[in-house]
Amino acid sequence: MEKALQDCIDKQAIYDVLVRYSHGVDRCDLDMLKSAYWPDGTDDHGTFSGNAMEFCEMLMPALKAMHATMHNIGSHLIELRGDEAKVQSYCVAYHQFPSPDGEGDVEMVVGGRYLDRMTKRGGEWRIMERVYVLDWNRNGPSTARWDGDLYGKLKTRGSRFPEDPYYGFFPAGK
Repeated sequence: MEKALQDCIDKQAIYDVLVRYSHGVDRCDLDMLKSAYWPDGTDDHGTFSGNAMEFCEMLMPALKAMHATMHNIGSHLIELRGDEAKVQSYCVAYHQFPSPDGEGDVEMVVGGRYLDRMTKRGGEWRIMERVYVLDWNRNGPSTARWDGDLYGKLKTRGSRFPEDPYYGFFPAGK
């Protein structure tokens, strides 16, 4: 029973790493993004393969050039192996950015998987090795609407670090 409980605790901690990664990417929160990886970890996203901290630094300018992103973690499979874990997580990611011709925005939605080797050090799980697998994508002109009777009335909107409502939702020290 004790092992089953520890397995549940470890799997939840691993899921929290996946969510921290997505939050860090979507809010352009570099510290949060880096906290998902060990400093000596690696990431192979296809367009980049190398040290995870360098990947995080390289990623920020590209993300900040976009109007919005949203990475949704779906099904995940976690195989615990002591202080290591083999993890596969499905991800659908939305990206909205200026079109190359300057005429409106483009929406890109990609479906893929993160293949992670996570390790536990000092009781903490983080990504040691990540490979991104692209399964599908869809691209086209943006259909986003920000005004009108429905969307114009929704005043609380997502933003980047530190302006996003998440960062002020709980006052410091509470």
